[in-house]
Amino acid sequence: MGILNEKVILITGGSRGIGSGMVRKLAEQGGNIAFTYHSSAQKANELIQELSDLPVTIKAYQSDASSFAAAETLVKQVVEDFGTIHVLVNNAGVTRDNLMLRMTEEQWDEVIANNLKSVFNLTKQVIRPMLRHRNGSIINISSVVGITGNAGQANYAASKAGIIGFSKSIAKELGSRNIRCNVLAPGFIETEMTHELPNKEEYMKSIPLQRFGSIDEIANATMFLASDLSSYITGQVLSVDGGMNM
Repeated sequence: MGILNEKVILITGGSRGIGSGMVRKLAEQGGNIAFTYHSSAQKANELIQELSDLPVTIKAYQSDASSFAAAETLVKQVVEDFGTIHVLVNNAGVTRDNLMLRMTEEQWDEVIANNLKSVFNLTKQVIRPMLRHRNGSIINISSVVGITGNAGQANYAASKAGIIGFSKSIAKELGSRNIRCNVLAPGFIETEMTHELPNKEEYMKSIPLQRFGSIDEIANATMFLASDLSSYITGQVLSVDGGMNM
């Protein structure tokens, strides 16, 4: 059916936006998909219904990626339901933008917990099932902002930069066990959030390809890193940003 046949893939934050695009693409390529949502139960159910004709298993789980205990419970349940986990995509995240002078401790803590601690939480839990079959791919979603920084996003940039350092360390720790860990760093992507951006034309001038990326283009990159096509790639940051960060 596709390049992900029989792989079990766990995607956090999969009910909408970039996450839902990943669920669609990876399921279409034969992956059996477990995905999480925090509060969007209706969107999660609609996504499952939309993909119901595909000959794969797709299940949604309500879970808080920022909670260590919830991550432990989630992974145990997914392994019980699917048998194992071959691929983890850490996609869940939030923004709470503010200039540093106005940024509150709560805004800092919430972003770090949801964007960075969540990556630790889920990675910690999937290592054991991946070690059992000595194979795995961990894909962590960062951002071009984690590489370049951005005014008004110190919390978000710090969390996304932390993901890069974390991922390179995990790649070194687990490479001898045939478990890979890579990072995707999207640039400006057409989502509900970017539809509301003022002065979109000005942003596009800073992008060599002169346009925002699509959700499908991020999903394609995720599919590549999840598949055996990338079997000799680990510890890398793949920027999917139209050339912004050259």
